Order: sequence, then structure tokens, then C-alpha cells
Amino acid sequence: MESEMRGIGEMARDSGLGVSALRFYDGAGVLAPAWVDPVSGYRWYGPEQLEEARLLARLRRAGMPLADIRLVLAGWSGSDTDLVRNLLQAHLRRLEQGLSDARGEFSTIRALLERRENPMTSLRTTALRSTVSAPELAAALDGVRFAASTDPELPMLGGVLFDIEGDELRVVATDRYRLAVAQAGTTGHGGPRVQVIVPSPLVDAMRALLGDDATVLLTVDGDRVVLEAGDRQAAGRCLDHDFPDYRRLVSVPAGRRALVDVAALREALETGPVRPSEAREQDGVSCDLSVLDVAADGVVTVCGDGDDGRDRVAVNREFLLEALAAGARDRLVLEFGAPTAPVVIRRTDTEDAFSLLMPVRLED
Repeated sequence: MESEMRGIGEMARDSGLGVSALRFYDGAGVLAPAWVDPVSGYRWYGPEQLEEARLLARLRRAGMPLADIRLVLAGWSGSDTDLVRNLLQAHLRRLEQGLSDARGEFSTIRALLERRENPMTSLRTTALRSTVSAPELAAALDGVRFAASTDPELPMLGGVLFDIEGDELRVVATDRYRLAVAQAGTTGHGGPRVQVIVPSPLVDAMRALLGDDATVLLTVDGDRVVLEAGDRQAAGRCLDHDFPDYRRLVSVPAGRRALVDVAALREALETGPVRPSEAREQDGVSCDLSVLDVAADGVVTVCGDGDDGRDRVAVNREFLLEALAAGARDRLVLEFGAPTAPVVIRRTDTEDAFSLLMPVRLED
């Protein structure tokens, strides 16, 4: 019988539930292990529990509350099929009612959006002709390009926002899970604020122009944007959408700050422990999670399995590595707030170049 027992890691792999989720369900009294080693505390599960764990994973993906899941599992193990069917049907009715209510609310929101369209058009149609520092623009694009979305369902995020106001050009990109902001100096534009979304392929073409020139010329005329470097240019149409108000998204309360050596942190992330994740928060695409902790002395540690703590933050490892590379500095500042708050990656020499990375929940 002992050979048929599954350790918590094997159970996680075979059931589709993460290790941290199995610990959570044990603590919640939903799925307790068959045996816990009294010395090491390691959890072991019986062969009959695999079916229950897989059922639990499906019920949670369907959004069933834990109180109902507990009853379903009790009915399942006791062959009380009437109870199980009734609970499933009741939850399905709640989902259908919730979807109906959501459709009604979305219809109202769409109507409100239509009323707000006209004031926004002036930000896209105002003409602009401005000289931009080429090195600063190159660094700014390098600092944000990684965060642009590739989701066809969100075309308004499929590029980089150019936000010109006074003598400042801010470039912004986000795919909802990360957001990056950088700045370049401009001259020659004395008109009102102008915002255009430059599609990612055109952004890449613009970046390729930024070589030895000290300055480049940025022109916006209606839905057309042009970047000129000497006798070369990259031009195309802007995206005909409104970008979300990024200034509201970057208002993050200050948290614990840690000055990190980028090379050392990269090595720790690339060689350290990771946790596979269902990552439902990130469009159902699984990813490797790195769990981070910052000590009182500012040392950031990549935590291993079993090192869970209240203030530790799990992030998409690939996204954090990209943000560190985009920071383009040997040392960067990481800010940690609550486990559900964004991790902020800042440069040490300016407050105008930074990125935000949304955490990933470890437990259901």
C-alpha cells in the first residue's frame, strides 16, 4: 500500500492542483492527506484521493464555492448522487444568473462609453510636430516595448502609447499583467496634449532608425505618425483606439524597497526553484512562478517549495526577467507592497522610467 501512496508533489502533478493549493485545501478541511509524516510534516495521499483531487480541480475551475465543494466531495465519497446533482445544478443556475446580470451591466457601461467618445477624440486628431532626443527615445522604447500586448482581443494594447505634453514625451505599454513607462525630452510642441497609440511593428521600425542622430523629428497628423531621422523615416497609421488612463494605474502605494544587483538576481531566478501554475489570472496560459521575499535588510530571496509566508510574492518568472533586462542597469530598485499589489521595478537614476508587474495568486 505504501508504494501506492503519492507524495504532495506527485499528487500536484497528477491532479492539476498546485502544491500550495493542496496545502490550502488541507488547511481548509476540504482534502486532507491520508497520512502526514510526524517528523518531516510531508503529506502523503492515498490512491483513491486522486479522483477526488481531480474533481476538486474541475469544481474550482468552474468557480464553485469551497462550502459547496466540501459537500460535493462528501456526497461523492458516500455515493450520494442526488446531493451531488442538486449542488451542481444550483451552481450552474447561479452562473447563468451571474452571466445574465453581467451582460446587463456591460450594456449600461457600453452606453456610458459611447457618451464619452467625443471628448477623447481631440487627443488623437490634434496635429503635432516635435523634435525628440534620439538617445532618450531609444532608451525609452527599449524600456517599455516588452510590455506591449499581443492579445488580438485587446487591440488598444497592441502598441505603445506616445503621450506628448509640453516638453515631455512619455511612452507607455501594458498587457494588463505588466505596465512600463519611460520618458524622452522633446522641443517644438507648444500645443495641447496629444496621445497616439503606435502599433508594435511601427514601434520596432522607429527603434531601428534611432542610431547616430542626436535628434529625430516626430510628426502626428490625424491618424498618421511619422518619425524622421535624417533622410530616413518610419511612418504609418496609429491605432484607432483609446489607451487606458495609465496615470491611474501607476498610483501604487510605496512598499518595501530593495536595491538589487541585477546579474545576481537574474542568476537566482534562472537557477532557483520555480512553481508551475495554472495561471488562470493570466489568460489560462501556464507559467513558471518565482516566489520572492525581501528581508528587513533589503535582501531579495527566491524562495523554494514549502517556504510560503504571508508577505511573499509570486510573479511570472519570465515577465520579471524581461523587466530586469528592460531596466538596462546593473542595479535596480524593487518595491514590494502587499502580496496582491504590483511589484515595481525602478531605475536608481530617475523616477520617470519604471515598470509594474502583477503578482500571481499561489492559492485558490
